[in-house]
Amino acid sequence: MDDEQTSPAGSDSSQPTSKGRLSRRSILSGLAAAGAGMAALPLAAACGSDKKDGPPGYGTGINDGFNGDIELDVRDSKPDWTPFEVKKAPEGAPNVLVVLFDDTGLASWSPYGGRINMPTLQKLADNGLTYTQWHTTALCSPTRSTMLTGRNHHVNRFAAITEATNGFPGSAGRLPAQCATVGQVLQDNGYSTFWVGKNHNVPEEDVSSGGAKSEWPLAKGFDRFYGFLGGETNNWYPDLVEDNRFIEPPQTPEQGYHLSKDLADNAIKMIRDQRSSNPSKPWYMWFCPGANHAPHHSPAEYAEKYKGQFDDGYEAYRTWVLQRMIDKGVMPKGTELTPLNPLPKDVAVEDDQVLPWNTLSPDQKRLFSRMAEVFAGFSEYTDAQVGRIIDFLEQTGQRDNTVVIYAADNGASGEGSPNGSVNENKFFNGYPDSLDENLQYIDVLGTPATYNHYPTGWAAAFSTPFQMFKRYAQFSGGTCDPLIISWPKGIKAKGELRHQYHHCTDIVATIYDVTGVPMPEEYRGVKQYPLNGVSMRYTFDDPNATTKKERQYYAMLGTRGIWQDGWKASSVHAALSDKGHFNDDNWELYHVDEDRSESKNLAKDNPDKLKELIALWNSEAADNYVLPLDDRTAVELLGIERPQSEPPRDKYVYYPDTAAVPEGVAVNIRGKSYKILADVDLGPDAQGVIFAHGSRFGGHTLFVKDGALHYVYNFLGIAPEQDFVSSQPLTPGKHVVGMEFNLQGKGANGESTGSTTLYIDGQPVGNGPMRAQVGKFTLAGDGLCVGRDSGDNVSQQYQHPGTFTGGTIAEVTIYTGKESYADLQKEAAAALSTE
Repeated sequence: MDDEQTSPAGSDSSQPTSKGRLSRRSILSGLAAAGAGMAALPLAAACGSDKKDGPPGYGTGINDGFNGDIELDVRDSKPDWTPFEVKKAPEGAPNVLVVLFDDTGLASWSPYGGRINMPTLQKLADNGLTYTQWHTTALCSPTRSTMLTGRNHHVNRFAAITEATNGFPGSAGRLPAQCATVGQVLQDNGYSTFWVGKNHNVPEEDVSSGGAKSEWPLAKGFDRFYGFLGGETNNWYPDLVEDNRFIEPPQTPEQGYHLSKDLADNAIKMIRDQRSSNPSKPWYMWFCPGANHAPHHSPAEYAEKYKGQFDDGYEAYRTWVLQRMIDKGVMPKGTELTPLNPLPKDVAVEDDQVLPWNTLSPDQKRLFSRMAEVFAGFSEYTDAQVGRIIDFLEQTGQRDNTVVIYAADNGASGEGSPNGSVNENKFFNGYPDSLDENLQYIDVLGTPATYNHYPTGWAAAFSTPFQMFKRYAQFSGGTCDPLIISWPKGIKAKGELRHQYHHCTDIVATIYDVTGVPMPEEYRGVKQYPLNGVSMRYTFDDPNATTKKERQYYAMLGTRGIWQDGWKASSVHAALSDKGHFNDDNWELYHVDEDRSESKNLAKDNPDKLKELIALWNSEAADNYVLPLDDRTAVELLGIERPQSEPPRDKYVYYPDTAAVPEGVAVNIRGKSYKILADVDLGPDAQGVIFAHGSRFGGHTLFVKDGALHYVYNFLGIAPEQDFVSSQPLTPGKHVVGMEFNLQGKGANGESTGSTTLYIDGQPVGNGPMRAQVGKFTLAGDGLCVGRDSGDNVSQQYQHPGTFTGGTIAEVTIYTGKESYADLQKEAAAALSTE
């Protein structure tokens, strides 16, 4: 019987005091001495109750685990701090720094034989291990989810990027409670935890000031966060979040700002702060720069380092780099190159094709070479920023016991189309690039004037010797990525290669192994899904150890593959092809242990092995929530209507002096007619932005300049801007100003076409034809603002940030419903007259 329960009548309640329990006799005696009224109170009311009313596994009460003595008087009691102490990390546990680049094929970087010089990475390779068969999911959000939890990406509900979730168990974009993150587990075991840079694991609909924070980094076990939540951001004008709030960049490009440097500054500051206050406590940091994802933004001096180094073209690069990889031992002797365009014509997607170098014009060669130079400069510059973090660790005596894991999240990116792009967002709008337009920007590639991305030829080259690139999960061109691990105190080997087959799911298991922190069977009362990964620590001191990885399935955007025991089966299907008919897919078979580049299809010679692997893929798909397969186009996936915390509506009202509203939760005008009305009170010198959404690479803005009202729709950054200017000047006083776009049809590439009318106080003051994007203004970032234009300007007719001055803006309302502009104007004017 618990001693807090009332004793039966006639029983002796004078029992000995129990450790960790309240002594009923002593407390009741004390209460009696204090006064009959007090003694009459129930024990639970006087002292609290230990009744077990929490969920299973929560113990028997608030005093559970307490081994002191509790008497009425603290002087007669004995404290016990044990159950209240914060758990400490295992003695001697190392710090862990995980550096995760984006979009980088195996043949890009110098430690692997590539032409891009990476001094910091080379230094780590010389003092650690270089892995040659480490694989990812072929896309960023899914890979990052595996490196958060150690589970397969569909188990994490990340079939694809957060912007492509489709409402099925494996593609919901929210980590399940059964998959605790490495941040949560390490945080609960005495580690400080930091996340710096890219996230891309928060659902798009939660990326807002008022949105749910349950998937933001601080809710996932990280003490601090500084970076961006979307899949990419402008490196000159990034969309920044600090902890749980949106912030503006601390500087402008003109002041020397670049995101890579800013991220390194903040990483060093976090470690310095922790070192100053808790030097004995180990830390875990996930450092995720925007590089090498588009836009490829490079300081000019770094791009210039590579002047002329890619003039031989991507096909020559493939031949050159493969030999370098063989010479370094990264690839075995006899490894063969794969075809540049390996997929059959009836399967391949036109935007993923590679133009043979010898078919290019001199202008194309010049442009494509420059795009590679800028990409290389971007990569090396960011590596130099990582070097600053490593230098700081050395200066503060932390480097020796810091495990550094330096990797990339998927293969080189083919999202630049065959001609490359000065605005990568065209890819996500299904809009082709123009060589003539691209050439106009050749001298400013990598600067704030472009959102550039190299052509598919360089994606294939930087993924040498494999087939295809990012998004293609059935081929190692999409999944085989750089990984270097350095830990001076824990790894004796220096400058050695490791060829064991591994996967991104194995990183978390390795971290738990080296830190001595076990993965809990339950976390916060929820039984945990087992880790899909295996620790790689067995490879640290044994270069010839047999891989402990048994099998690994792959599935991404309609592509499929599976590896087991050195054999791999790959579906012949293009990513984002919108062709479906998965039962009609052919499969290829490769003996990867003998054919690292996957150049020899053995399907006809080994039909039983192929059948075995296809059956295994089906089994893994069932066990890991992989189905249904989805190969719809980027425009279709990004346009899926997803549940929002706010109910659907036709009217959106926005106010000045607020944080930018991210695209995922802002009003959606894509493929619709829409109207914008602004209630303003203008002084004689009123000037600036009333409303803006997007950037110079796609967006629209309503502003006042030189007494005239302007509406600019910047269609995918293609010059000239579509500028509608009022035919009469704005006068001082209160006005309702705005515009209306009437959708009338579609253009040759699916863009919206129609007419736009500009209004002042209900009177049309300008009109003309207009085309509008059917996809997003940006994949992430450059949100909607009132009274300014955050980030990069939509229009070049005003300077950043285009702050509205000389008047006030009450509100801006955007309508996507069927109400007439005249009726809305009357409603707005009536509201304005009451102010």
